[in-house]
Amino acid sequence: MAKVKKLKKGAATLRQELLNEMLRLSTNAFGLVAALAWNEFIKETVKTYIQPVAGKSSGMISLLVYAVIVTILAVGVTYNLTRFVKKS
Repeated sequence: MAKVKKLKKGAATLRQELLNEMLRLSTNAFGLVAALAWNEFIKETVKTYIQPVAGKSSGMISLLVYAVIVTILAVGVTYNLTRFVKKS
């Protein structure tokens, strides 16, 4: 009888771990999709608004602006998420 209880408990634990892993993987997948969408948006914004001002041969300037925007977003999101997690 004790072995059956132990097996049921193990199965319940395994099921919970599996569900947690599926949640983590799907959250990461949606995070990647969102990051790629923001990537395209920022690239298009730089192409539309920065390149006309800086000129057609402004590849380096456009890449710099893009890198700065992505860095600011990454730092801001990471900082705010860290604060949110610490409050919880």
